[in-house]
Amino acid sequence: MKRSRNEVGRWRMLRQVSRRKARWLEAQSRRNMRIHAIRKCGLSRHRNALVFAFQEF
Repeated sequence: MKRSRNEVGRWRMLRQVSRRKARWLEAQSRRNMRIHAIRKCGLSRHRNALVFAFQEF
């Protein structure tokens, strides 16, 4: 079944939009992972600092 030009255009646009959204979401999750990693690293460092502070006594 042949599609009309308008239909093909609409389909392409929809596909493009969904792909862009997927890429954006992927980038966001990557950014969030980095933020979480930094926070986690900071927390563990803080905890280690406390442990070493208590060992000195």
